[in-house]
Amino acid sequence: MLETPLLLFILSRMTSIWELANPQLRDIAVYEPGKPIEETARELGIEPTEIVKLASNENPVGPSPKAVEAMRAALDHAHLYPDGSGFHLCKAIAAKLALSPENVILGNGSNEVLEFLGHAFLHGERQDEVIASQYAFIVYKLIATSFGARMIEVASPNYQQDLEAMLEAITPNTRMIFIPNPNNPTGTLRSQSDIDRFMSRVPEKVIIIFDEAYFEFLDGPPDTLRFVREGRNLIVLRTFSKVHGLAGLRIGYALARSDLVDVLHRTRQPFNVNSIAHAGALAALDDDAHLRETKRVIDEGRAYLQEKFAQMKICFVPGVANFLMVNVGDGCAAFEKLLRLKIIVRPLKGYGLPEWVRVSVGTMEQNRKLIAALMEVLAAG
Repeated sequence: MLETPLLLFILSRMTSIWELANPQLRDIAVYEPGKPIEETARELGIEPTEIVKLASNENPVGPSPKAVEAMRAALDHAHLYPDGSGFHLCKAIAAKLALSPENVILGNGSNEVLEFLGHAFLHGERQDEVIASQYAFIVYKLIATSFGARMIEVASPNYQQDLEAMLEAITPNTRMIFIPNPNNPTGTLRSQSDIDRFMSRVPEKVIIIFDEAYFEFLDGPPDTLRFVREGRNLIVLRTFSKVHGLAGLRIGYALARSDLVDVLHRTRQPFNVNSIAHAGALAALDDDAHLRETKRVIDEGRAYLQEKFAQMKICFVPGVANFLMVNVGDGCAAFEKLLRLKIIVRPLKGYGLPEWVRVSVGTMEQNRKLIAALMEVLAAG
């Protein structure tokens, strides 16, 4: 054991790691994902199969069976590097959406594409600004801050994204505007007419990012791809994590005009998407039966939950995707109480919504368990 004077001397000479790190990283709160099933099971001393996880907007039906089969076959070639360009998957996505493969870029989850955007278009020394709605997906703020940009959060009346206020917030320093549609965690959706008015007025120099992770759950979804075809400074993000049930693979993609995609490719690491994910996503893309069944389960479950919340006189935001935002009075307290009843939901204190939780739509059995547990929690006070 070092003597105290010597120890103090050594400590006084040590450099804090924060003196070496990028200063803007101090302002970043580490993203906290939904609580894992395995961790909860260990804490409660029960089997993981007893846990109902409704915290991360995962597909309760499971992965596409066609994707599972394709991934098993792909394992035989796991000793080989993947196709770095994702040729077959990009071609298939483009064909499905009436675009060119040059309009598609793959990411290790669509979140990785957000990093491409930061590398490509944000410069801290230039005092860049990024605009998003209050209560928008928290990763946008993490990306902006990590690249030294200033995050402008526009007020969200009635938990809706205010596109008019976003236009008013634009300055000469504005580089990007994020519009998740539907928005996570509020679940609200902007209409085609709202988007058209917004796009008719936004300056060409500003890059618009429509995050459409929940696109496939919508009935009559807005068409943002027409702006890609028109050559606008616009990027559409989509993912295989939700309706296709491949969240564990981390694979998503972006759609944009070809020269914008070319810029993003210059920020992409080689082999950023693994070969198993390639195979699974390619097969899932054509599994229409799985998509229809998933949407049926979600539509039925969402309607059931909204009906029960209304009967229980619980305030909630009507949703269109595979989750709902529910006011339970104290989100963190409700989260802990539900956890002891083997139900995992997502408290929203980190979004500035301490009274709320986000609930993913599950199977009908899971939804009924949630309602029973929530009734018990609220009755106990």
